[in-house]
Amino acid sequence: MRILHCVIPAAGLGTRFLPATKVLPKEMLPVLDRPAIQWGVEEAVAAGAQKMVVVINAGKEMIQAHFTPQPQLEAVLEARGKTEELRSVRASDHLASFDWVHQDEPHGLGHAVLCAAEVVGDNPFLCLLPDDLSVGATPVLRQLHEAFGQLHTPILALKRVPKEQISRYGCATVAETRGRWHRVTRVVEKPGAGKAESDLAIMGRYVFPSSIFPALQRLKPGVGGEIQLTDGIAALLAEGEVWGVEFEGELLDVGTPLGWLETNLRLAAKHPKLMV
Repeated sequence: MRILHCVIPAAGLGTRFLPATKVLPKEMLPVLDRPAIQWGVEEAVAAGAQKMVVVINAGKEMIQAHFTPQPQLEAVLEARGKTEELRSVRASDHLASFDWVHQDEPHGLGHAVLCAAEVVGDNPFLCLLPDDLSVGATPVLRQLHEAFGQLHTPILALKRVPKEQISRYGCATVAETRGRWHRVTRVVEKPGAGKAESDLAIMGRYVFPSSIFPALQRLKPGVGGEIQLTDGIAALLAEGEVWGVEFEGELLDVGTPLGWLETNLRLAAKHPKLMV
């Protein structure tokens, strides 16, 4: 089953990067030659998605502008014979089609996903958090999409992390295993120290059926007083199977200043125009 929609929550305040993100959306921080969110869109396209549903809030219009043609800039580049630069500018305009959905108040990741319900409708969809970049032979979202094609259940991206770090993530307890695929039996958002039932962290890549929307709609605020996506996944577990993919490759952090810097340095070391 081919999935066409990818929901990208991008309404966060970016407080970890202040004052740089006072006006500039954190999703627009450059990773080498393009903003972080473009890396995410490119991953979604590589996974088969054609329709991006980007959840933003007031002040994030710069993201929308980046994926919209800029005739004046293009005219200047063309007049100056800057062919390569013109090609790179136009590339972001034609990656996919875009729908822009507004989250008026910061009520959590689950609420941000719920904001996309009207656009996505009854269709299954990919979901990607742009705070991490996929690096590897096969994009993480594509691995999840392939698993969904066989299992037809919600699919989570899973990664083993040291036990002392699991409290930073949602944690998945699993049972049946088929290679790198694990049937999830329980999920907990940021379990307290020593309370995690496994070392499998839920990372920011998912495949959801449209039934996630009514599940999120019924939720009461959870950790941090927000509508947690992990709680929505827990609700899906009460309705049927949920599987996770212990993905191959890596997800590199660009959601913290140190992670963003380390990712830029690592990717720059392999970039053909930047290698020295």
